[in-house]
Amino acid sequence: MNQWEAMDKEYVWHPFTQMQGWNENKQLVIDRGEGVMLYDTEGKAYYDGISSLWVNIHGHRRREIDEAVKKQLDKIAHSTLLGLINKPSAELAQKLIEVTPDGLNKVFYSDDGSTAVEAAVKIAFQYWQHKGRPEKQQFINLGDSYHGDTVGAVSVGNIDVFHKVYKPLLFNTKKMTCPSFYHSKIAGVDTEADFLDFLLSELEEYLKANSGKVAAMIIEPLVQAAAGMLMQPKGYIKGVRELTRKYDVLLIVDEVATGFGRTGKLFACENEGVCPDMMCLSKGITAGYMALGATMTTDEIYNAFLGEASDYKTFYHGHSYTGNPLACAAGVAGLEIFEKESVIENLPPKMAVIAEHMQTMNSMKYVGNARQCGMLAGIELMRDKELKIPFAPALLMAGGICQTARKYGLIVRNIGDVIIFMPPLASTAQQIETMLALLEQAMQEVFEKIDQHSDVKFSDPCAF
Repeated sequence: MNQWEAMDKEYVWHPFTQMQGWNENKQLVIDRGEGVMLYDTEGKAYYDGISSLWVNIHGHRRREIDEAVKKQLDKIAHSTLLGLINKPSAELAQKLIEVTPDGLNKVFYSDDGSTAVEAAVKIAFQYWQHKGRPEKQQFINLGDSYHGDTVGAVSVGNIDVFHKVYKPLLFNTKKMTCPSFYHSKIAGVDTEADFLDFLLSELEEYLKANSGKVAAMIIEPLVQAAAGMLMQPKGYIKGVRELTRKYDVLLIVDEVATGFGRTGKLFACENEGVCPDMMCLSKGITAGYMALGATMTTDEIYNAFLGEASDYKTFYHGHSYTGNPLACAAGVAGLEIFEKESVIENLPPKMAVIAEHMQTMNSMKYVGNARQCGMLAGIELMRDKELKIPFAPALLMAGGICQTARKYGLIVRNIGDVIIFMPPLASTAQQIETMLALLEQAMQEVFEKIDQHSDVKFSDPCAF
């Protein structure tokens, strides 16, 4: 154990981590990064197969972003947006408005994805107060949804293992059916088209009877990422937009995980031409360099908060590091790379490599469903793939594969028994090919152990 691992285990409490198991096992200490590679303190190289928890887009130590941050650091590291303006936050806001769906013309900055959602929830609630509709207080969310870990964001989430302990702290929401056809168990729903009809009929039936009390609906468009890369049927987000507009309910889209190129478009909403009332952004907003969140709104919502000080229409919400100049400078540089290098236009060959490997993995004995949307993929393990019988959670199968992959020089992470693969957009098709070949090698090794010892148990470095 080196000195940094010893210090970590003595002093640090890690997120989403059972620390007893953490302290019992040897852990990696990452020392540096270069492109799509990470290097530990012993000099070993690893492919960053999860983009450092889904945030890194253009690679580590990207020259243009490094220089933008250093240039800003020579001027000032931080100044508040409470009563002052800084240049990078204004410049980034303009660029965000240029690239996001039509109608999102105002940017409210925060610190991360959770706080971007927290701000959206509070804005939606307060908006209806200003519009003379105080009874519109309820939020609609999806089964197995995840929108962050602050109390408001947890309230609109629905992943039991993450959220059940906090239920006494949360406000009530209306939960709609999780829009994952693979996991659906609805009588008489046998095709994805039937499932889509069921989902939209369920939503419309509820809105028809209750829209007068509903403030907003919040969704992750196309993919529920932290739920295990659950894919939605084509046409779902477009249908949700049409129904929320029809029944005068705000639509909040959480693009924290799906935004900035992850689904093959700059934003997932673009895949179905959806223009929401609010959009929550983080993760890739700074290309993984600095913490930053943004909640984008329409002029209609923004204008409802205008008035004299004595009207008390102010949005009383903010953060000390709101619009941090270093983070915003990184964000501006990252968006410039998208344009300069035609990042979105160059994704199809990379997505094709992922698709090919998902097809291969779906033929493997213990893979129940390998699924993909753009540059996002999830490989779900099953003890019996035909009957959809999962492994016992205590066996830590996916965690064992993630641990094994590290031997071969690949870092991936699991959510339960779903292995997540989300490489940097800067990865070449050949690098993605190599990463997935290494993952398949790790999977085969673990699957052979399962065949030899059906009750084999693995250590899990990934904590979910």
